[in-house]
Amino acid sequence: MSVRVIRTKDELRAALRPRRAAGETIGLVPTMGYLHNGHLALIRAARERCDVVVMSLFVNPTQFREGEDLESYPRDEARDVELAEGAGADFVYAPSVEEVYPEGFATWVEVGGGLTDVLCGDPGRRGPEHFRGVTTVVAKLFNTVDPDVSFFGQKDAQQAIVIQRMARDLDFRTEIVTVPTVREPDGLAMSSRNTYLSPADRERAPALYRALSAAREAVEGGAGLDAALADARRVLAEAGIEPEYLEARYADDLTPAAAFDGGRPVLVAVAARVGAARLIDNVVLGPPPGAGTPAE
Repeated sequence: MSVRVIRTKDELRAALRPRRAAGETIGLVPTMGYLHNGHLALIRAARERCDVVVMSLFVNPTQFREGEDLESYPRDEARDVELAEGAGADFVYAPSVEEVYPEGFATWVEVGGGLTDVLCGDPGRRGPEHFRGVTTVVAKLFNTVDPDVSFFGQKDAQQAIVIQRMARDLDFRTEIVTVPTVREPDGLAMSSRNTYLSPADRERAPALYRALSAAREAVEGGAGLDAALADARRVLAEAGIEPEYLEARYADDLTPAAAFDGGRPVLVAVAARVGAARLIDNVVLGPPPGAGTPAE
C-alpha cells in the first residue's frame, strides 16, 4: 500500500479509527521534514514495533526565535513523502500552519523542572520558548494521533528528555522511544541543517563528535569531569570551533554533573556554530537512562 498524505486532523483521526478499532498499534514519528537517514531510522524503528506508522511533516514556526532559520529551513515535501514510503510509513500528516495553529490560538504547553532553561533552552541561546513551541506542537500531535509509541532521536537529547517529562506529567499514554543518533562515516551527526555547511565547514564539523569521543575516552581512561571536558575543548579549538556550550549534565534531570562516577548516566552535550549552521551533538557516559526512555 502506498503512503497516504493527510492534511487535516479530522481526516487523520478518521483514517486511524478503524485501524485502532481492529487492535492495531500506532506509531508516531514527528519530523520537520527534509528527511535524512536519521529520520528514516525512526520510521524503520516504528515499522518494527507498530502495525501503523504515522510520520508528521511540519516545520513548526513556534519553536523558532526571531532571526532564526524558519524561512530558509530546507523543505522538499515530494522527496520526503517518497523517502517516508520507502522506510515504511503508512501515513504522512502534513498539515498547514493554520490547521495546527488556528486563528485565536492562545494555549501553550510548558515543561519546567529545570529542563528547558539550560543547554539549548538557556535564555541567551535558543531560550525556553523554543521548547515551549516543541512541547505544544508535540502535545497536539499526541492528541491528534493518540499513538501507542512515539519515536524521537538521540541527537536531540534535551528535546527527548523534555518530551518524556511532558508525557509523564500530562498522562499521555504513549510510550516514548529514543533511537540512537545516525552519523555520517566521519562521525558527523545527521541533521537537516547540515545542508547549510560549506565544503570547508563540512570538513570542520566532525570535530564536534571527535570532541565528544575525546571526552568519552578520557573518562574510560579514568579522567575526571574537568579533564575530560578540557580534552573535548582542545579538539574543538584545533578545528577552530568555539562552542556555544560544552557541558556535562545528568541525563535524567539535566542538573550539572558533579562527576563521572559510574552511577548516574551523564549527558555530555555540545552546540556550536560552524559557518552558517548551528550544530548540536551529545554522548551519554555511563549506564543508559533506561530501556525505551530518552537520553536534530
